Amino acid sequence: MLFFLGNTAFAQSDIPTDYFSSPLDIPLILSGSFGELRSNHFHSGFDIKTQQKEGFPVYAPADGYVNRIKVAHYGYGKALYIQHPNGYSTVYAHLQNFAGSIQNYVKDNQYKKETFELELFPDASLLPVSKGDVIGYTGNTGSSGGPHLHFEIRDSASRPMNPMLFGIEIPDSKKPIINSVFAYPIDANSHVDQSQNPVKLRLKLQKDGSYITEKIAGFGKIGFGVSTNDQLDGASNKNGVYQIRSVFNGVEKFNILFEKFSFDETRYLNRFIDYEYFVKNKSRVQKLFRQSNNPLSIIKNEEDNGYVILEDGFSATYTIEVTDFKKNTVIITIPMEGKNSEILEKKDLKETEDYIYADQATSITKGKFGIYIPSNSLYEDTFLDIQVQGDTLKLHEDVIPLHKNITITMDASNYKAADFEKLYIGRLNYKGQPYYNTTYRKGDKLSTNTRTFGTYTLAMDTIAPSIKPLNFENGKWISKNSTLQLKIEDDLSGIGSYRATVNGKFILMEYNYKKDVLTYNFNDNVVIDSENNLKVIVVDNVGNSATFEATFFRK
Repeated sequence: MLFFLGNTAFAQSDIPTDYFSSPLDIPLILSGSFGELRSNHFHSGFDIKTQQKEGFPVYAPADGYVNRIKVAHYGYGKALYIQHPNGYSTVYAHLQNFAGSIQNYVKDNQYKKETFELELFPDASLLPVSKGDVIGYTGNTGSSGGPHLHFEIRDSASRPMNPMLFGIEIPDSKKPIINSVFAYPIDANSHVDQSQNPVKLRLKLQKDGSYITEKIAGFGKIGFGVSTNDQLDGASNKNGVYQIRSVFNGVEKFNILFEKFSFDETRYLNRFIDYEYFVKNKSRVQKLFRQSNNPLSIIKNEEDNGYVILEDGFSATYTIEVTDFKKNTVIITIPMEGKNSEILEKKDLKETEDYIYADQATSITKGKFGIYIPSNSLYEDTFLDIQVQGDTLKLHEDVIPLHKNITITMDASNYKAADFEKLYIGRLNYKGQPYYNTTYRKGDKLSTNTRTFGTYTLAMDTIAPSIKPLNFENGKWISKNSTLQLKIEDDLSGIGSYRATVNGKFILMEYNYKKDVLTYNFNDNVVIDSENNLKVIVVDNVGNSATFEATFFRK
């Protein structure tokens, strides 16, 4: 225990701890922490709870200027980027709205370009901010699962850093939670408890809060993995931890520190975790060893890539230390005995006719389908199970991660020209329904790009979207309304685009895809006449179009 605590890494001394103030004036309770393991990426900042409400003012935590603004239906939604004179930048996402001159600048550009979604890069002199200025209001825009503020601090190379390093205080008096521990036989000669497959170890909680596993009997090259979360004060969310270290007979084998990473490396999370176990069990096991094609910079120290070699007749102890930023620590001890026993459970491996070399580009033709896999799309050489039945392609199953986009092409020459434009390639969801993948057309072929294995099929959408008014009726007075709202839906290929005008003039409508609602705010002052003719055109992803027209009156 003393060895662990004496060697724990802490925040770098050159990071300013009193430069940035809190972006909110409410207690900081997190629903998401820095480095937290997410789908295909590490979380790049804080998700700060906003009491299940929107509209809290967001304050500039230091002087600077707005150097980027992005407004999107998905992802970060309404997002603001501020450059600070000390070289760091801060990011604010899922905003309900921007504030003051920033909001005016965005709205002017949206009307000028006649689009809701846009990305702007203002000059340094255009939108300066001072520490404490209100720059926006918290919201739930983009791919947010509920009202909160996503907040980031990035270094001069735009790499996100842990905001806790900068002195932003988050109360945390709880130890990390240990969910499971696994042992992984690595090569053909390795085994654990007479198995060549990953073995889940039984954890026994000790009185001091540490864990010990039952002694394992193993042989050869072995790696370990741990599923762990941290729980901060005031919330029950499963957050990420700060550091994971392992020691083998007194020698540090692996040290992971969640302080900083680059966006270029974040998708390698899928190499870092046991991806198949996650897909099947919804629990992310972090592997405490570095496999090939894993360049993650969060790995700060390693000895023999984190692997241990267990020889016959050799006894050893492997220890895992899990720590949060407040130094709350849990230790797991794994006693080991080297024993070259008979292997009773062979490695799960299904051999097929399609063996893919990870470092080579591969083209495969199956029935109507062509599959192109660029080099280094896979992390390691593997067999793929690829089958075709009519217009459906079973492209393995989603238990192997893809790092790059692969291309699926389909020959649709047997379809009539009138139907061709309504076709798309979709990935079947768990209900067996095709989920639209962006589909390209060239000649009589359709193609799509994907980074997920699974079952893909050719689908057709000939049904136009539906448009319904929510807070007004045709021919009625709506002087008391502050907004116009319409519900737009498309059950097959999904909404592709929309455009609205009043008396022939473009009006800005915000699309909330989570509620299928379009909203226009009368504060934009485009509608100034008493009698107004509204026209809304909605197009789905294969070009089916619907038009809604109505007349309303305002004083």
